[in-house]
Order: sequence, then structure tokens, then C-alpha cells
Amino acid sequence: MIKIIIISILLFSTAVFAQQTDSLLLRLRQHTAVLSADSLQGRATGTAGEREAGNYIARKLAQIGAQPFGNQNLWFQNIPMHGSQPLSATRICLTNNGQRFPLRLAKDFLLFRSGAQTFIPNPTPLVFVGYGISAPEFDYNDYLSQDVAGKIVVFLPGEPPSQDKDYFAGAAPTVYSYPESKQRTAIAHGAIGSILLHIPNAAQDKPWLHYQQAFSFEDVTLAYRVTGNLSVLLNTTDSLAHFLFRGSGYKLQDVLQDAARHALRSFPLKTKLQFSGSFIERDFVTRNVVGLLPANTLFKKDEYVIVSAHYDHLGIGLPVRGDSIYNGAMDNAAGTAGVLELARLLNAPDIKRKRSLILLFVTGEEKGLLGSAYYTDHPLAPLYKTIANLNVDGLAMFDLFKNVVGVGADYSDLGEILKATAEEDSLAVAPVPPQFLQYESFSRSDQMSFAWAGIQSILIMDGLNYRHLTPGAGLQKWLDWNNRIYHSPFDDMQQPINWQAATRHVRFLADFLQTLLNTEQKIRWKDSVPFKNIRLQTIAERR
Repeated sequence: MIKIIIISILLFSTAVFAQQTDSLLLRLRQHTAVLSADSLQGRATGTAGEREAGNYIARKLAQIGAQPFGNQNLWFQNIPMHGSQPLSATRICLTNNGQRFPLRLAKDFLLFRSGAQTFIPNPTPLVFVGYGISAPEFDYNDYLSQDVAGKIVVFLPGEPPSQDKDYFAGAAPTVYSYPESKQRTAIAHGAIGSILLHIPNAAQDKPWLHYQQAFSFEDVTLAYRVTGNLSVLLNTTDSLAHFLFRGSGYKLQDVLQDAARHALRSFPLKTKLQFSGSFIERDFVTRNVVGLLPANTLFKKDEYVIVSAHYDHLGIGLPVRGDSIYNGAMDNAAGTAGVLELARLLNAPDIKRKRSLILLFVTGEEKGLLGSAYYTDHPLAPLYKTIANLNVDGLAMFDLFKNVVGVGADYSDLGEILKATAEEDSLAVAPVPPQFLQYESFSRSDQMSFAWAGIQSILIMDGLNYRHLTPGAGLQKWLDWNNRIYHSPFDDMQQPINWQAATRHVRFLADFLQTLLNTEQKIRWKDSVPFKNIRLQTIAERR
């Protein structure tokens, strides 16, 4: 049934889309250039550059013929946020048996979260908790033998090594390996703070300079989610590691050896910690940009599909080779440009839309998916009436592609629609490559916020089967871009970008969206996916 529907839809619209290819390419490039220009200073959340980017998006939506769908029937959904940045006077002091080991911000430690609410004035016990993971489905719990309430936990990066795909997904990282997951687990067990150990020269970790650059930006949270939990990344040099583990019966090297042979154990440390901070703090209101292409039939007019892209980036940070503006051309000015052009394509006079399409440009993605989380906390259309989200985070940039990858495709019926759309577009669907899982997994972009609200969601990327590149060469290009360009000042319009590939990507997404807007197929989560219960709850509550 679905294949027949897709064939009829695509035959009807292919000629229209083909006629627009050249102008589509030029508009994609123009939008991306405007949004990633130095004058917008990297579009950091809550800055003048981000506001100008939002205004540009609203103007273009109006020109396309979309309707405003934000607060008070305007283009914007206002979001209260809180920002904090530590000053050099911020200090951590370790104490052990009367001796002190003062640590300096940036050189010895960095803060995941900052603000006055994180003060720890009195020496507080530390507890080493292995990887800091509690994973019942793998019968694994680093907290099993330790009471950490009111204490600060210390844990290693990563997760237990595995070659078994049924145990921590084998060689691919799982959500348990993310610092955010470890920090939430620590809070759930009553800890008042957490320390992630950075092991210098470890093969699996990046150099400390990488983290100094990444942590040079303002810490931003939703105003109603400010937390009092201290979260630290520690530069675990030999002298610091010796002091940290002194008197515990273990050395850091012992712990690392135990981890390698699956014999890691948790234990209290003799060392205690004090923290005093000095911060620049502010409260501000920023915005999602929201437009609507209403259904133009009566079939499913009260149902919605969301296509989303984050329009924020990192802003101004530590200079790299004299450049301090982190422009974010591909991450995600290009994705924002793509959604603008999807709106144009799908608002053509002869395009049928049985459902309404919400055009959602979110801010704060780089700060922890804040804009999309705010939208799902304060939805502008009922969650239970929203059947799917297509998130666009970047566009194809290396070469014309012969296959696509659906991040999250295996979690819902969106994977079936992806396969059918790809077949009609003469493309194959490839599984997510193991190398991509580390960087582009389902949890790492805004599709995750929609999933946690019960909305079936997906991110569609180009695969590694290219027209002019071997899969190995394509993978190497992607890895090089991730290591040298991603989240650096060099993600700008000076880098090589294959705009024909980006145009092909947008046209495929248009085909996919048109199917979602018109299909009669029910879109459901797979039975084994935890988001299914959330979906059932929002339906029952008509929320």
C-alpha cells in the first residue's frame, strides 16, 4: 500500500522538483553564506548574531508563504534561559591527610556546568565509581557497593570494553558512555557532584587542548532547569592522579588495568574536594523560529509533521590559528538553509499536503538540545497529534551519494517509509556505520528531544557509497572533517562543499516529507523501544 502511494506522489512531483534544481542550489548556498557569515559571530545562543539569524529565517519564511506559528501568532517561540561562565578566580582544592592540592581552571579542570549554585565550601568525600554506569539490562552497576549520597563521584571515560553486540553494543558506544548520562546517574544516586577523568595520552581520548576550546563557551540552561550539581572534567596528570588516589589502596594505573580486564571495582577515596567559583551570570530570553504550512485537504488537517533544524552554533571561542569565530556553516547553517528550501518546495501550488507541516528552527542545540526540549515541554501543536519529526542537522557535502542512512530508522515505522522513498529515488538504505555511532548517534541531536516526547523521529544522512569516491575514501573524508573542521572556526564557507550533493540531499528529504504528509499508514514505535510508552501516555492524556 505505502509503495503505491509513494509512486503516485513522486511521479506527480518529480518534474516540479527537477525544474528547481539550479535555483535550489544557489539558494542553499546563499542562505548558508548569510547564516555563517562572520558578522553573525557564530550565532551563539542568546547573542545578537543568533537574533539576527532568527530574524533572517522569519523573513524568508514569510517570503515563501508560510504562516507564523509561534507565540501570539508571530514567528517566534520565546524561551527563558540562564547563562553562566566561570572566571579565572574559580578554584578547586583537593585535600588529603592535611595536605592541599589546588587546581586551576582551564589548566587542571573544566566545568560542564557552572554557576553560584555549584559551590561546595566544605571538604567533601570522593568516591571512585568505575565508569559511573548503572545499566540493569546488562546486569552492570558501578554503584552497587557504594553509598554516594552527599558525596562527589569520580569515574572513567567510556564504558566496559566489549566485542559482543549484545553487551554495551560491542565496539560501538552506547548512551551510557556519554558524560551527560554519567552525570544524570550520579544525581540519581544522591551525589552532589561528579568528576570525569581525562587521561592524558590515552588512545581513545582527545588532547586537553580540544576540551579547553570546547569548554571556552558560555554554559546555558533552560531557566527552569538550573541544577545545583557540580560537574567537572579533570586533567588527570601523573602528579594529580597520585594525589587523588593516595591512601585508597589503588593507583590510577591499577584502575586502568582492572578496567581492561573487566575487573573494575568501586571504592571510597581518602581525598576530599572543595569548590569555590566566580562567574559571569545572566538571565535572558531567546527564541525558536516557527512557521506552518497548513494542510490543503480535509483528510488529516488536524495532524502534524515537524521538520526541524537548529540554527544556533557556538559563537566566539578560543582562537585557532588566529580565528575565534566558530561560524557553523555545515553545523548547522546548511541544515537551516535546507529546511527553508524544503518549505519552498513543499509549498508549491500543485503539492498536496493532507497534514500540516511545522517548520521548526530551534536554538540551544549546542547547549544540550535546549530549544527542542523547550518546544516539547511547551508544544505549539498537541504532541499526540504530531505523527513524526524529521530533523535536519547538516547536509551532504562531499560527493553525490548512492545511499542514505537513517539515524533512528530502526526504532519506528519511519524506517519503512525511508526504504520505500529511497527505492523510488534509486537510492539504497545503509545501516549506520560503526564510526558514525560515536559522533552522530540518535541521542546527539534534536531528534532525541522529540523521541522523549513520544514523537517518532529520524535524522537522514548521506551514506558512504558515493559516485566518485570509494566507501573508504568517503569515510576518511568524514573522519577528517570531524577531526579538523567540526566545532572549529574552519567550519565556514571557505571549506570545500559539494553543493550538488547538498541539493540532492534536500530533494530527497522533500520526497520523504511529502510521503509523511500524505501517507495513510500509521507511524508507530517498535515494541522494544522505550519511547513507545511515552507515546501511549501522550495519546491517553490527549497532550
